Amino acid sequence: MLRLFLKSSSSRNANHFRLSFPLHLIQPKSHNHDAQIGSLSTSYLFNPSGFSSKTTNSLDSTNGYSFFRDLNLQARAFDSNCINNRFFSSGSALNCSRLRNCNGNGSGFLRVRRNFCSEFGRECLEYDVVIVGAGPAGLSAAIRLKQLCQEKDVDLTVCVVEKGPEVGAHILSGNVFESRALDELLPDWKNDEAPIDVPVSSDKFWLLTKDHAISLPSPFDNKGNYVISLSQLVRWMGLKAEELGVEIYPGFAASEILFGENNNVIGIGTNDMGIAKDGSKRENYQRGRLTLLAEGCRGSLSEKIIRKYNLREKGQGQHQTYALGIKEVWEIDESKHKPGHVLHTLGWPLNHKTYGGSFLYHMKDRQISIGFVVALDYHNPFLNPYEEFQKLKCHPAIRPLLEGGTVLQYGARTLNEGGFQSIPYPVFPGGAIIGCSAGFLNVPKIKGTHTAMKSGMLAAEAAFAVLSEQSNMETYWDTLRNSWLWEELHKARNYRPAFKYGLIPGLALSALEHYILKGRSSITLKHGKPDHEATEVARLHSPIPYPKPDGVVTFDVPTSLYRSNTNHEHDQPPHLRLRNPQIPQLVNLPDYAGPESRYCPARVYEYLPDDEGQLKLQINAQNCLHCKACDIKDPKQNIEWTVPEGGGGPGYSVMTKAY
Repeated sequence: MLRLFLKSSSSRNANHFRLSFPLHLIQPKSHNHDAQIGSLSTSYLFNPSGFSSKTTNSLDSTNGYSFFRDLNLQARAFDSNCINNRFFSSGSALNCSRLRNCNGNGSGFLRVRRNFCSEFGRECLEYDVVIVGAGPAGLSAAIRLKQLCQEKDVDLTVCVVEKGPEVGAHILSGNVFESRALDELLPDWKNDEAPIDVPVSSDKFWLLTKDHAISLPSPFDNKGNYVISLSQLVRWMGLKAEELGVEIYPGFAASEILFGENNNVIGIGTNDMGIAKDGSKRENYQRGRLTLLAEGCRGSLSEKIIRKYNLREKGQGQHQTYALGIKEVWEIDESKHKPGHVLHTLGWPLNHKTYGGSFLYHMKDRQISIGFVVALDYHNPFLNPYEEFQKLKCHPAIRPLLEGGTVLQYGARTLNEGGFQSIPYPVFPGGAIIGCSAGFLNVPKIKGTHTAMKSGMLAAEAAFAVLSEQSNMETYWDTLRNSWLWEELHKARNYRPAFKYGLIPGLALSALEHYILKGRSSITLKHGKPDHEATEVARLHSPIPYPKPDGVVTFDVPTSLYRSNTNHEHDQPPHLRLRNPQIPQLVNLPDYAGPESRYCPARVYEYLPDDEGQLKLQINAQNCLHCKACDIKDPKQNIEWTVPEGGGGPGYSVMTKAY
């Protein structure tokens, strides 16, 4: 048994104590055999007064993250009651079914296991399956894996690493949710406190002109769907995953792929914690080694894997195309609120050559989610998606709804719009790509959560067969193509590329596909140029004048950025890198009028005069919303987005709930 020492902690209140003990580093020789190779010392915090037979309790590491879950330790309980149920840490919960030897006189032991190895001075964690990203796809995969373990009586260790400070922190709220995949994954979700309780009550579709809103038949088929907070849903899914024994590590950014001798993926490396800008190690330095990739749209590791193994060419063959979505959550007057009301628009303020539109969803508690989506294959380098969103809110059919309300949150994220044509072959040696990292968004539905979840479930089933039945991951590709996900995306494949011909031809072709052909066309349209190549030089266009914000309905970027709760440690290496530092001054500014200063919705990129009056690019990496627009839209693909230190970035918290 390990020794435990109690001492008071000035960093918490008087009822909390610090629990210190040595940790043993172990290297697994086989699945069930461990050999000790070293030791480490660490501390944990707990509240003795919280221990009871029917009470959830907190046990946090000193940096605030769940870090106790699988440590090889035995801890004596300091209470007259048995410790059971869940421990909560950093907003997430763990099912402590591994607790043993509890009895009524206060003696109990916490037994949780973690496997370590040593490789070139790195701390290494060994699991059967590692999942990068605690979004809908990643958590669905984790849950399905553990369900199969229970069904087949097989013990597999499953770990999820998440770069956000907590599960859901990097998920924008406000979503119209189709429950098809959740019905399959967790059929009893309606009776299990799932945060899905606002059914769609009405569904409208408008074509906007500058002064009017023309009602069109709605093609979105939202009957039976729900208006939800997606960040709240993934938090709930995180709890379900942990109840099944999944280990979730928020605040750990996966920064590199680890390859074995045969060029197969053997895991991921998490970003160094506590590295200063000058490369020195600050006191909180740690490096982990931990593979399903569920990073979301334009995942940095996923893109590297796609290029390395030529997965795009092995799949459907076409390049991915993207859009930038900008969103606000408002609290409005109760008299204007219609829970479950859904509105989508096309047209103004964009011109007929630029694809995009808006959405407005009435959630619960007088909250609405309003957003604007601009396809990143737009031509005019002077276009500013953030300012276009501000213009939209001034439309006479929308502004009255917002007046008198309050903005609660702001955020932005890119979306995959390539659809069926752009799906890569999702299997690589040692793992698979799932969810929006592979691009399973249904563009005409504007929905990707249910398809992301389904892809995660299918990948989990393939992974389970690999680990327990000596199968291979290629079965994921086979089951994917035989699933309702594939059928759905195939039917929707021609909607997005139809709009490369313009708004009116796009509407006509989409109507033909939806109402007459119903996805059975013998032709598959191709996408146009990649988004960065679509940007035209500035001399072909005129600057776009945008009005100043009024502070009532429209706002400047710093005000909006404050509402995103974005935070990065300033003293860390920059996560936005220029492949060639000369390109901004030699190409982007003279040829394209510095488009990075406009397509970024967080004012990360600014051209400022130096001492000689020459404009130079300044990168304000601390503002980054992790939207990835710069990685996609830069004309010369000179900007590389990499993961910052774990826990950095936006903190989307609207409609969160502690379970």
